[in-house]
Amino acid sequence: MKVGIVGAGGMAAYHAKGFALAGAEVVAVADANPQKASAFAQQQGIKHTYASLAEMVESEADLEAVSIVTPNKFHAPLTIEALGHGLHVYCEKPPARNAGEMEAMYRAANESGKLLMFGFNNRCRPESRAMVDYLDNGVVGTINSAQATWIRRSGIPGFGGWFTDKQLSGGGPVIDLLHMIDLALYFMGYPQPKCVLASTFNDFMGNPAFKGPWGVADGTGKTDVETACHAMVTFTTGQCLMIRNSWAEMNEREVVSVTFQGTKAGGKVERLFGIDGIDETSTDSAVLFTEEFGRQVNRTILFEKDETMGRVGNAMNFIQALRDGVKPMNTPEQAMILMRITDAIYQSSSTGACVNLVSGGSI
Repeated sequence: MKVGIVGAGGMAAYHAKGFALAGAEVVAVADANPQKASAFAQQQGIKHTYASLAEMVESEADLEAVSIVTPNKFHAPLTIEALGHGLHVYCEKPPARNAGEMEAMYRAANESGKLLMFGFNNRCRPESRAMVDYLDNGVVGTINSAQATWIRRSGIPGFGGWFTDKQLSGGGPVIDLLHMIDLALYFMGYPQPKCVLASTFNDFMGNPAFKGPWGVADGTGKTDVETACHAMVTFTTGQCLMIRNSWAEMNEREVVSVTFQGTKAGGKVERLFGIDGIDETSTDSAVLFTEEFGRQVNRTILFEKDETMGRVGNAMNFIQALRDGVKPMNTPEQAMILMRITDAIYQSSSTGACVNLVSGGSI
């Protein structure tokens, strides 16, 4: 299977490694910056470079799939373009800037009959896969409630660049750090959302003390996105989800976790950081909270740490789903639900009202 990569950004190396490990051949990379494309191709041993997806498709007749690793603004148009050429698509997170763009991608995937998957890599972390075994085997029962957390004390990613420009990114940590929202929904069975109530804040934006390890980017200079979000989501099933996402907030340190409470057991998957943004300073854990023989018991799950946080494994799954018929780790239908929730978070914060997703209005 021959695959191309569009965008030579930081996540592209994980895509290339995952595709190769799954037995695919990465034959080309396209990037509007020719120096960036050439450097990445040389590093990864990729034969051909192009300035655009269109050039790549025209020159690579045997291309079967592409991955999209670009600023969020380009996810939807490039995905739709690739699907229109009859290519399967693996797109980095977030799926799009909003639910409208995601709906267009969803329609394009259905019309093309091609596979569309997204970089929800935290589902592929070993501790997440272990927790899913307990969920699938009924140990947890039904998850009544969950808490999705990705918070930093100091970690605005290159403010002044595309991450902090709403037109390019779609939003701040609500969009950038939606991984734990996705993982919580995945554990819960991806229920249909009913109501969303949220508040967002933009304190510390533009303050160099809160830049984290990414520095201050040379870019547009725009800083019109939020730095923190707190939200509550209820579902038609009666389940509920609390959300905390922040780049900059007066927290103790960076915490990445999903905690849940089930009818038989609770659980938590967590990554704690010694230094915000530096994965090498982090520790991972997974634990079940249950009851045995009349006693309260915490079951610690042992696993081997994945330094890539499932990024390589998720890319491998894309190829395996195409070549071997393995079940895709995520679907466009799930991405639609996720983007509807993120849209509702911004709408609720703007209006101060609870957004009713069942009727499409506000309360």
